[in-house]
Amino acid sequence: MKFFSFKAVAGAAVAVVLMFQGATAQEMKFFRIGTGGTAGTYYPIGGLIANAISNPPGSRACNEGGSCGVPGLIATAVASNGSVGNVNSIKGGTLEAGFSQSDVAYWAQTGTGLWDGQPAVENLRLIANLYPESIHLVARKDAGIASVADLKGKKVSLDEPGSGTLVDAKIILEAFGLSEADISPEYLKPDQAADRMRDGAMDAFFFVGGYPAGAIAELSSQHDVVLVPIAGPEVDKLRQTYTFFATDKFPAGTYKGQDADVPTISVGAQLVTSAEQPEDLVYGITQALFNATTQKLFAAGHAKGKNITLDNSVQGAGIPFHPGAEKFYREAGKVK
Repeated sequence: MKFFSFKAVAGAAVAVVLMFQGATAQEMKFFRIGTGGTAGTYYPIGGLIANAISNPPGSRACNEGGSCGVPGLIATAVASNGSVGNVNSIKGGTLEAGFSQSDVAYWAQTGTGLWDGQPAVENLRLIANLYPESIHLVARKDAGIASVADLKGKKVSLDEPGSGTLVDAKIILEAFGLSEADISPEYLKPDQAADRMRDGAMDAFFFVGGYPAGAIAELSSQHDVVLVPIAGPEVDKLRQTYTFFATDKFPAGTYKGQDADVPTISVGAQLVTSAEQPEDLVYGITQALFNATTQKLFAAGHAKGKNITLDNSVQGAGIPFHPGAEKFYREAGKVK
């Protein structure tokens, strides 16, 4: 009799556990974030964000040292080919969110630039601007280039065909009254352009990325180069037209021989999603990104994590915010 009772109790316990597991499974939601290659910056930052917004069933409460993410959410950082691939995967529904440069997001959402001739990804929406990717214009010190306007007649690399840097470089040239016809253009990767500069066969080149950039740091340690300011009324006007650009600067000492701050502009590394994602979910994700606990984890977890702040989150927004993110920023007083 005792044996039968034990079996009955055990069976009931198993049933309760199975029922709980079933309910838990129903409450879970998976959220895939496309990043970039595993050797780049997007991937580790994506991992930090995935951990920050996740809150699996059974996790300890935030105020007890547990997860401060969205209840029931399990987010994962997925290695990818970067901005363009992430945008296409969000459009196709194989990713819920992803990293993109702000310029690429703008071109995709508006069907311009890199997306010229392709259907616009009209449902693309912004969750947060994360950190700046600065536009470098590097020149040989003896080339006599003190401003963008001085590039006229010079040998200048604009980066590879199909790159975001090439489109950005054309926009900047146009702002200063120049076109590719006014320079001797080359279309090389930054490290190839740096090699040509070492040989005296290149006057200047454009590069978009976080600083200090390895190829430029190495070049400046071996040769006399300068960072050319990208600033002035021409840039102020440019930013009115292309809202995905934000003001930026290279602090003194970023590269060898750079004794003063150099103003420039930047595109943002952004977290984007689809307008079809639920408003309450994206609101919860945005809220989780900017609570005090998460901010400490970002700052400690990666050099770029210190830039992922509430103040920076709404800078250089070239595409519409997702309604859930916009609701959070409105409540935080960051958008009107």
